[in-house]
Amino acid sequence: MAELSRRDFIKVGEAAAAAAAIAAIGGPIGAYFYPANLQEQPTEPVLVGAEADLPVGTSKTVPFGRYPALVINTPAGLRAYSAVCTHFACLCVYDPVAKNISCPCHAGYFSAEDGSVISGPPPRPLEALTVEVKDGQVYVGGAA
Repeated sequence: MAELSRRDFIKVGEAAAAAAAIAAIGGPIGAYFYPANLQEQPTEPVLVGAEADLPVGTSKTVPFGRYPALVINTPAGLRAYSAVCTHFACLCVYDPVAKNISCPCHAGYFSAEDGSVISGPPPRPLEALTVEVKDGQVYVGGAA
């Protein structure tokens, strides 16, 4: 095996650095033009968990396709909504003290009973999702 001269070593190093730079710039560009196939909403029901683990007055946020779902056990029964605020797409949370859904970004408030806007800047209610209990397990979305 022939020895590598200092000049050849530097050329190899430059080529490796150029390849790394191209990959660092080209990777995100490629990901932009060819994004992962993310479903807006799953076609199959998503398991939330056991009904016993979600007592009245509590909530659980679960992955639901591209955006999470917010499942709330209200005194009137289980309710599920997209957890994305209709104002600027911030993630909403359930406030068990106020018994409403709040958006921490711009003080938007929604009803936990029907997802309607109570106050703040959101222009429309939260998207309601189907929720069903099968064999003691809570499912949201899909054809549950």
